[in-house]
Amino acid sequence: MMVDPTLAEMGKNLNEAMKILEDGRKASKPDADRRQFSRSSIPGPLQGDGQDVASILQLVQNLMHEDEEEGKPSHRRMQNVGEQGHMALLGHSLAAYISVLDRERLRKLITRIASDTTLWLCRLFRYESGSAYYHEDDREGLLKVCRLVINTRYEDYSTEGYTVLNSRQPVIYQSATCRPGLGQYLCSQLGLPLSSLCTVPCNTMFGSQHQMDIALLDKLIREDVETGKLPLLLIANAGTPGAGHTDKLGRLKELCEQYGMWLHIEGVNLATLALGEVSSPVTAATRSDSMTLTLGPWLGLPAVPAVTLYRHEDPALSLAAGLTSSQPVEKLRALPLWLSLQYLGHDGIVEKIRHAVELSQQLLEKLKTLASIKTSGVVSLSRIPPISGGSLRDLLGSLILSIVEDELNSPVVVFRFSQETSAESSGGSVEGYFAGEREVLDTLNRWLCERLAQLVPASGVDIVELEDEGTCVRFTPLMTAAALGTQRCDVDLLVERLTELVPVLNCTLRLRLDFREEVYRHSALSYIEDLSWPGLGAVRYEPRIEEMNDSKRQLEVEKINSELLVKLGDLDADLLFSTGLEFGPEKDCIFIGMAMEDLDVAELVDTIAALGRDIEENGRLLENMTEVVRKGIQEAELQLQKDNQDKLMEEGVLRQIPLVSSVLNWFSPFQSTVKGRTFNLAAGSLDSTEPTYSMKAQTGGLASPETPTSSAKRLPGQRLFRREGAGGSDSHSETSSVGQAEDLSRERVPQPTTPTPPVPDEAVSVAPESPETPQVPAEPEPTQEKGEELHLGQGVNGEGSSEDFLVHGLQSTAVGLVMARRSNSLYASQVTCD
Repeated sequence: MMVDPTLAEMGKNLNEAMKILEDGRKASKPDADRRQFSRSSIPGPLQGDGQDVASILQLVQNLMHEDEEEGKPSHRRMQNVGEQGHMALLGHSLAAYISVLDRERLRKLITRIASDTTLWLCRLFRYESGSAYYHEDDREGLLKVCRLVINTRYEDYSTEGYTVLNSRQPVIYQSATCRPGLGQYLCSQLGLPLSSLCTVPCNTMFGSQHQMDIALLDKLIREDVETGKLPLLLIANAGTPGAGHTDKLGRLKELCEQYGMWLHIEGVNLATLALGEVSSPVTAATRSDSMTLTLGPWLGLPAVPAVTLYRHEDPALSLAAGLTSSQPVEKLRALPLWLSLQYLGHDGIVEKIRHAVELSQQLLEKLKTLASIKTSGVVSLSRIPPISGGSLRDLLGSLILSIVEDELNSPVVVFRFSQETSAESSGGSVEGYFAGEREVLDTLNRWLCERLAQLVPASGVDIVELEDEGTCVRFTPLMTAAALGTQRCDVDLLVERLTELVPVLNCTLRLRLDFREEVYRHSALSYIEDLSWPGLGAVRYEPRIEEMNDSKRQLEVEKINSELLVKLGDLDADLLFSTGLEFGPEKDCIFIGMAMEDLDVAELVDTIAALGRDIEENGRLLENMTEVVRKGIQEAELQLQKDNQDKLMEEGVLRQIPLVSSVLNWFSPFQSTVKGRTFNLAAGSLDSTEPTYSMKAQTGGLASPETPTSSAKRLPGQRLFRREGAGGSDSHSETSSVGQAEDLSRERVPQPTTPTPPVPDEAVSVAPESPETPQVPAEPEPTQEKGEELHLGQGVNGEGSSEDFLVHGLQSTAVGLVMARRSNSLYASQVTCD
């Protein structure tokens, strides 16, 4: 069989290009470094001599993997481009090549391609006698259908234009669960006022809360007809964008026929029409006037157009609406889809859709066995109106539940964490148990979805916001399985990870209340109510100084809490401490992450308070000690001046003359009676050194007792904030563990979580030489006098601490100031550090 050399070369070049782009993620480190230095994110001028294909592909590859080269973590889900994906990409290249053929050959080719693709799709999705419109934007097909209906219902529209709409205003009806912005997009493109859009609410009593209320729709249509409006088109869902529920399409079709309206259907559940067994609500979609199919996500085909199948007998009106085109190039949009459908075949297409549906059923069956997990679409008995006779009400409820579950047989699974069925500690339900319960559950479900997406990226779960249920986790394999390659083992792994995360959510939701109550017991801590944080909560340490102004107090709060966050992060604990969300409303706070069952909340809060108090006292000691040292130096200078005068009076003037004093001291030794001084940094006072030299040791006050922060004796290897024996039961409560703190304080192992501030008893001693040293008369140097001794102690316990280093630095500063000011005095300074 002869093959066009150009087509063969095109296929070869495409394969080589795809190989270069796909192998870019496996490049070695030297290649990545070379690309990083050679790449520039700033646009540059167009080169005059041009570049070869390999260089251009290399540039594209660098731009695609720019974040990975910079070392940034990437959590994007990459689509698996298989052989069918290569066929779709080849279709775009072939479309450009075919467009240069002569007009007659081009017309025959595009007619064959469009006819084959339309025939295959109509048979595959059971849409007989239909035409097809291929479009890139999945809303464009509905827009063209609206123009077709306007041209059909307003006969003079082609000649009179929009003026004919003034006689009877057209009305487009859509469900409240339609895609956001769809109706507004249609009105803006069609030039219609927003009053031409009517949003129909969903059921509130019977059936799914995501299905259109047919009785209310009938009422709205009758009201519009009575006011002289023209019901034009109804948009229904075969799989709502959020929960994947299907409207009652059969009843809606009857209503459209009654009022002469056009019925358009869209949704992911339309894919199940290709299966052998189709649920009755979806089967009714084959009677609609038009439907939109998004085959790209369903089959994992990149860059293929969406298709709108419609039925209409007037080709002229279809041409006027833009559903058909006389331009051959526009008809080539079907070429990628034509190639891909042939490559997959009928069996391959059905198998992909069936595989996605089976994945949904597998997950749904497993979720029914999990406590605290609620799936969307279940009707609770509270929505059933009260009926006399409990047995009749229960029977009616069971009947409605069976009908709804049959109608909601959707390949979309939506589930949500809720303690409604497993909160024994709060009496069965947490609803109303604390303020903002709905917002907290939404936050926890958002965290749950993010964790599942990270742990099982092949599952393709995402977050969906539903009006009644709130934030939920959605599993839509029809939209993601073909691209991500999701398998049954991925669903099993998803359920396994979900089973591990549910206890964490339960414990966190229950302990949030205990955490708030414990924070309220500490006057120095403030509980921060942030419902958007997934965790125990937020706390802020407040300084206890009241005389500070607002600006200084704000700086002090920021400084203390930032240091406190660093200390908490260094602890050996399983908790996550952070500054919260990046754009959160609360600042200068400490946010605590998710918790486990054996968390000792009381110990956690006590540790936060103790660490904050320690940081505050250290900062206050630094500020106060600066002033104490300054005043102490001034007082010491006055005392030294007085001692110099007394010494002069005792020794006489002759002993101050260098040569004469040596001779005089040799004949008549003199014992000085000048007393030394001790500068107590803690008390800020000058004391006599007589007790120091008489006892041959420094004296000080008693050490303050340690602050108990551990509620029980820590076992070897046990992490912080863990209750002993709490993993199996809750019999050992937080209250009892805190009550034992006093009894076990003597046996408690010192923990690094609560550094106990020792009593500062460091002293700067100003004293003469020890009386034990005999004085030998000798000729002193002109600048050498009896010494001044400054003792830098370590405290009464003989152990250094953070305050010791702080005092040591201040003492060194104080000594330096004394020596500088007394450089011309009669005494020399001798510094000794113990």
